[in-house]
Amino acid sequence: MPTVLITGASRGIGAAAARRFAAEGFNLLLVARSSDAFSRLAASLGGHGARVECAALDLAEAEGLPAGIAELCSRGMEPDVVINNAGMAYTGELAAMPLEQWQRLLQLNLSAVFQVCQCVIPRLRARGGGHIINVSSHAAHQAFPEWGAYCVSKAGLASLSRCLAAEERSHGIRVSTLTLGAVNTPLWDSETVHSSFDRRAMLDPERAADALLYLAQQPATQVVEDLTLMPAAGAL
Repeated sequence: MPTVLITGASRGIGAAAARRFAAEGFNLLLVARSSDAFSRLAASLGGHGARVECAALDLAEAEGLPAGIAELCSRGMEPDVVINNAGMAYTGELAAMPLEQWQRLLQLNLSAVFQVCQCVIPRLRARGGGHIINVSSHAAHQAFPEWGAYCVSKAGLASLSRCLAAEERSHGIRVSTLTLGAVNTPLWDSETVHSSFDRRAMLDPERAADALLYLAQQPATQVVEDLTLMPAAGAL
């Protein structure tokens, strides 16, 4: 059975992806902060026959991340597909944003992806290839007032994906970006986000998970470099 590593896997898009990939015969390496949420998710996946290994890691804490990913991958399953999904948002003017919040957002949305990729690329190279999928946002290509830090982090992620693809192509490693419009996830309930968007008009996390599976199931001879999925209502 192939194995997928998913960050931010305890809720939202990550949890939906875990359920979707398990149903399609993947084993799972799951990373998120909440061990309690992991327990509930792992129990819900039991009927699919997938092997599930979980690591409670806060990807906003850079220091312990490499060792945590290495320990997870040492449990007898090597990832074939890596989905960098974990992320956060912050609403507020750039001129007034605390440096601590800026650094935390960039660590989680961009630097942690870089760190995870550094951890898994030697393993993928040793196996002759693999697939890295980075979950991004249409904010990577737009400027939205009070979403500046988020836009910057996702623009950086889009560039990181392109650079990784160019460097790793010769090693058989494919890199894709899933670019999403607003998705109805717990992100909107976080303390750092204040918005009045109509969540009923947003994308469903299960549809985002379907898109991730579509990217992952492309044959090894081709790659969808960027797939954009937007609500029919457009940018909210």
